[in-house]
Parts: sequence; C-alpha cells; structure tokens
Amino acid sequence: MLIAQITDLHMRSPGDKAYGVIDPAAFLDQAVRTLNALAPRPDCALITGDLADLGRPEQYAALRQALQALEIPYFLLPGNHDDREELRAAFPDHGYLQGTGAFVQYAVDCYPLRMLALDTVVPGKSHGELCRERLQWLDDRLAEQPGRPTLVLMHHPPFQTGIEHMDDIGLLEGARELEAIVSRYPNVERVLCGHLHRTIFQRFGGTIASTCPGTAHQLALELGPRPALRYIMEPPGYQLHWWSDGRLVTHHAVIGDYPGPYPFE
Repeated sequence: MLIAQITDLHMRSPGDKAYGVIDPAAFLDQAVRTLNALAPRPDCALITGDLADLGRPEQYAALRQALQALEIPYFLLPGNHDDREELRAAFPDHGYLQGTGAFVQYAVDCYPLRMLALDTVVPGKSHGELCRERLQWLDDRLAEQPGRPTLVLMHHPPFQTGIEHMDDIGLLEGARELEAIVSRYPNVERVLCGHLHRTIFQRFGGTIASTCPGTAHQLALELGPRPALRYIMEPPGYQLHWWSDGRLVTHHAVIGDYPGPYPFE
C-alpha cells in the first residue's frame, strides 16, 4: 500500500496571496499534478489540516474545485486554521466528515492499513488539545482491532520541536495521555501530523510521530529563542508512506520540476 500525505494547504481563492507573497491555489495545483504523475500511483492521499487559510466558505469552495483534479481518493482532517462546520458543508459527500459529534474524528477501514483521524482543533485558537472525549474515542477505536496495523492522523504534533514559537502553539493538552494510549497498542505504526510545515520525527509511545512539509511555504528552521516566527520559500513537499511486508517506510519528496532523472553512466 502506498499513501501520499500533504498538509497545510492554507487554501485561498485563486490569485489571493497570503502575506502578499504566497499563492496557495497555484501551489496546490502543482501538488495535485505531482501526485497524479506518481508511478506507482498512491492508493490514497491524507491531507492533515490547515486546509483553508481563514476557514471561509469561498476558500473551501476553491479547495474542493482544486481537489477535483486529484485522481486518487483523499481524506481531509481539520487544523487550527479550519472551521469544522464550513468544512463539512463544503464536502457533504465525504461521509466520514459528517458525524453528529462536535469533533471531526473517523476511522478508515477499507485499506490494509487502518487509519484513525483525531481532531486537535480548539476553535479560534492556534494551539491544539485532546480532551478526555477525544482521547477516549481513540482508545475505543484501537481496542476494536488491537492486532491490525494502524495509522493515527492529527494536525498538531504531540511533541516539542525546539522551534519555540511553534511549540507555544502545539498540542498543549493531552499529549502525555495520548502517548500513554499509543504505548498500549504496538500495532500503531505511525502518528502522522501537520502544522509544522517541515519534516520532523520523534520517537513517541513506542512508535514514531512525524510531521510533513507544506504544499506552499515552509517554516524557517530556527531553533531556540527568536524574536518572531518566520516562513521561508523552500521547495514545497509531501511524503510517501509505503507499507510492505509488515513495515512502514516513509519518503520525503519535493514538489516542482527539476532536471533529471538521469541514468548513472
């Protein structure tokens, strides 16, 4: 099984630039073309939050229009820039989003790897949290199939990164409790996250928690105290998670057109 992960699209209407510089719609179109051109083609794509930049209906309409060109199934997860109800309204045919509860949490059971999506959003805030209800949902779902290989999906990563401004708006509540739950289930192959606009890994609860690069701008890699949080126009990226022979392998890849490939001669 091959899974593509993209994240932090920060979608705006075409031509509407964030910070006067970034055109998220143009970058997403490029990401979609990149995923469509992959061979072998991924079985599905996971889009792990910050789908829209400001959570507005017109931004979700633009997102839906752009994703219509994606030729593989995809699954959406909200981030701190998203509005749950506007997301649900824009994708009424995505039944997994349409639960009756306050949170967008769901299980995907139709692939060799099971996927469990956790909602870390605190409405109107940049940081994330996992309350007792959300954590109990995860524990209950893991207990249903404790021997089945499983991915846990969430927007905010459950670990500190050393990028202090982002750690200040990370998963501020529930990270320890989450790690305790994950540690009880050795079938959890990975905890896949967004939010950081970079590829970062940490050992977590007996498995690995990781983040994925953004499809547009990246977070500047500045460890330790800094006067302000800054972005950088490094190449946008994605990840491919390859499940084979009972092992999960992750490849970091960049989006864009580059010379090659060339044979080694």
